[in-house]
Amino acid sequence: MISVSRLLCGTVSPGDALRYRDAAPAPGRAHQPAPGPVVVWNCTGRCNLRCIHCYASAGDRGTNGQMDTAAGRQFISDLAEFAVPVILFSGGEPLLRGDLFELAGLASSRGLRIALSTNGTLIDAKTADAIQQTGFAEVGISIDGAGATNDHFRGKEGAYREALRGIRNCKARDIRVSLRLTITAYNHDEIPAIFDLIEAEGIDRACFYHLAYSGRGDGLRGQDVTHAQARRALDIICERTLDMYRRGLPKEVLTVGNHADGVYLYLQMLQQDPGRADKMFDLLRMNGGNNSGLRIGAVDDRGNVHPDQFWQNQTLGNVMQRKFGDIWSDTSQPLLQGLRNRKKLLKGRCSRCKFLDICNGNLRVRAEAVYGDIWAEDPACYLSEQEIGA
Repeated sequence: MISVSRLLCGTVSPGDALRYRDAAPAPGRAHQPAPGPVVVWNCTGRCNLRCIHCYASAGDRGTNGQMDTAAGRQFISDLAEFAVPVILFSGGEPLLRGDLFELAGLASSRGLRIALSTNGTLIDAKTADAIQQTGFAEVGISIDGAGATNDHFRGKEGAYREALRGIRNCKARDIRVSLRLTITAYNHDEIPAIFDLIEAEGIDRACFYHLAYSGRGDGLRGQDVTHAQARRALDIICERTLDMYRRGLPKEVLTVGNHADGVYLYLQMLQQDPGRADKMFDLLRMNGGNNSGLRIGAVDDRGNVHPDQFWQNQTLGNVMQRKFGDIWSDTSQPLLQGLRNRKKLLKGRCSRCKFLDICNGNLRVRAEAVYGDIWAEDPACYLSEQEIGA
């Protein structure tokens, strides 16, 4: 994740303590053990919608093989033991899981920060009450355009109206809401309208995702934005973020899934304010770029562990056979070993880029999808040869 609001406006947000962990200990202090990764739990493969870009290919899938309540409770206890700081309940649609609030409540009681990722269409007043009472720190609701555009993404007429109702039900209970949008050729020109919505509805946070070529999203890669469109989209995101900040309406704004964004912002700032650019570079270096297999991991509804939530075809182990912490700490696992020492393995433009310390090779799932090679260059990197110093 690239925090546009932190880099441009200096605003500090709840996730920054995890986002900007420095590898070096403070002077005079011993090195403290790092907490475990943020874990995305795709706790069900079922969904009431059929989004065209869903990385998990969620839909009418049954629950055969899905982790039951007992397995879920053990899994959460193992995460707490491993000092995982955050668990994000995702799906599919997690609100279709009958024991969601029981399991989330257990996670909260064990000291994990709990967050919810949902399409928002099922959040009526009663469900919003349960979300509030369970103690979710944040509810992420996916909106991929205004009105009909969002309904096109969701495959259901009226999905936008229902998601907006869900947002309002959460806001009425002072629940922190994060809007999530995946940028594609279908909706990149609606980003200004999304910022209007953020302001009108008092939404606290916005995450703009670059398309991951996985699940049904892989079938949509022909509708990904061009490199020029990606740059323009980021320009608009920055302009609107700064505008709201200057008007006394600061929002947390992030981009996800393309660490070229961080390099792009740094290079822009280097021309405008070199001193500020140096501070920006330090933050980006602490962030470390892509953190698949490092600071973020994912577990699907059947207990399979993945390097991140988008990489469902690469499995590291299963939490019903080994504890998550044991799987995550297994340095003999070839993919984990590679991801944690990837710089020497990267190929193509990524291997020549002088900004690897703040990008870390970007999203490997896209490289694999396009080139059939985990270590190939990321085709969604929109930086020029001159910009990467090649």
